[in-house]
Amino acid sequence: MPPHNWIDLKQDANTGIETLRAHFEGHAYDPHWHDSYLVGVTEQGIQQFNCRRTRHQSTPGKVFLLEPGDIHDGEAPSEGGFTYRMLYLDPKWLQQELGAVFDEAPDNTELSFANTLASDVQLARATSLAFESLHHNELNIVRQMALDGLLERLTNHLHWRTRYSGDPRLPRVAKMAGEYLHAHVFEDISLEQLAAATGVDRFRLTRAFKAAYGMPPHAYLVQLRLAKARRMLAQGEQPATVAMTLGFADQSHLGRWFVRAYGLTPAMYRKRCSNLPDR
Repeated sequence: MPPHNWIDLKQDANTGIETLRAHFEGHAYDPHWHDSYLVGVTEQGIQQFNCRRTRHQSTPGKVFLLEPGDIHDGEAPSEGGFTYRMLYLDPKWLQQELGAVFDEAPDNTELSFANTLASDVQLARATSLAFESLHHNELNIVRQMALDGLLERLTNHLHWRTRYSGDPRLPRVAKMAGEYLHAHVFEDISLEQLAAATGVDRFRLTRAFKAAYGMPPHAYLVQLRLAKARRMLAQGEQPATVAMTLGFADQSHLGRWFVRAYGLTPAMYRKRCSNLPDR
C-alpha cells in the first residue's frame, strides 16, 4: 500500500459488524462488491465512485449506502485524497434487528436502499456514533444504544424490493450464467463451459453478462471467491488455506486480487478481524 494511504479495520465480536476507517489518494480500489450492507460517511476530501451505472462524488458529511452485490470502485479525483469511515452490516443481522420496525417482510423481497448517496445530517451523525462505539469497543449498552440510533435513522432510507433473482431486467442468458457461477464457484470454469451451460456462444454470453452485471464472467467469479475469502479469513483461516480452497493459483494470486478490491492483504484482514496472530 502506498505510504500516504492507510486502513484501520476492526470487527465487533457480538454483531460481526466490520468497522473501517481509511484514507486514499489517487486510485483506491478496483470494481468489486460485498455481501454486506455498507453505510459510510466521507470525513474529508472528495470520494468518487461508480455504482449502478452512475458516477457519485461524496463530500464531507454525505452518507453512501450500498447493498449486497452493488459493484463499486473508488478514487480520489482531487489532491489530498479522501478519508471515510464505514460500517459493514450483515444482511441477516440487519433484517433481524429491523423486525420490530417492519414486522414481517413481504414475500420474495429484501431490504434495499432508496438512494446510493444521501445528504442526511442525522444519519451521518448516527453512523459516526455507531462507528465510534464499535471501533473503540465501548460498553455493551453504549454499543447497543448507538446501533439502535443508526437503525432508527436508516429506516428513512430503506424499503422492501423484489429479490434480484426474479428481476425481469436480467436477460435469461446472463441470469443462467450467474446461477452457474454461483453453483460452481470452487471450480476452474472455462468460458466454453459457461457458454455451453447457457446455450449461446461465448461472445454473446460475455456481452450479455457484462451488460447485466457490469463486469465480465471471469471478474464476477473472482468477486464471488473474494467474498468467500473474506468470510473464511475473518473466521481465522490461513491465507494459504483460503487460496487453495477457493481455487486461486497460490497465496500470492489471492493476495493480488484481494488488495486490488479491498486495499489490504489477506493476512492483514485476517489479523484485524479475527484477532489471531499470523503463524
